[in-house]
Amino acid sequence: CTHYLFIVVVAVNSTLLTINAGDYIFFTDWAWTSYTVFSISQTLMLIVGATYYLTFTGVPGTATYYALIMTVYTWIAKGAWFALGYPYDFIVTPVWLPSAMLLDLVYWATKKNKHSLILFGGVLVGMSLPLFNMVNLITVADPLETAFKYPRPTLPPYMTPIEPQVGKFYNSPVALGAGAGAVLACTFAALGCKLNTW
Repeated sequence: CTHYLFIVVVAVNSTLLTINAGDYIFFTDWAWTSYTVFSISQTLMLIVGATYYLTFTGVPGTATYYALIMTVYTWIAKGAWFALGYPYDFIVTPVWLPSAMLLDLVYWATKKNKHSLILFGGVLVGMSLPLFNMVNLITVADPLETAFKYPRPTLPPYMTPIEPQVGKFYNSPVALGAGAGAVLACTFAALGCKLNTW
């Protein structure tokens, strides 16, 4: 029961992160900085749950099934928010599915080797999800137009965003998200495996 409860909790949290990743307030104020941060956060939420589920069942394909759970949860949540008047497009691209498929492929191709799953699977998911997440932005209504249609109160000084500094490191938020995601995803894949030793 604990195992399945954990899967549900992580999938719900992944959904909440995804909702914020398309938030026009974040995107308007923080632009590429928010894109990079939320790409990494989604990568980590996907990899820890999918790796846990995959090693728990030992069946290649369950990581993709886990990503499908995340997608359905997000459709339901975004649909509810949209019905309440929150400025979201209803369509959500299932950005986790291709990354989860890569994780399943690694597990299957390496004959269920956990160390290969952690290293290769982690790198592949970390590098691929920020790329697929760019597709997610296409489905969000133009952030500036939306911000003007849904004005918000002035932010207090401590909430005022700083200028994004992404360009000082890389010219692309996808590259920054993929680089950081590839390193961190390996750690979280190891955590997902370790959780099965409770």
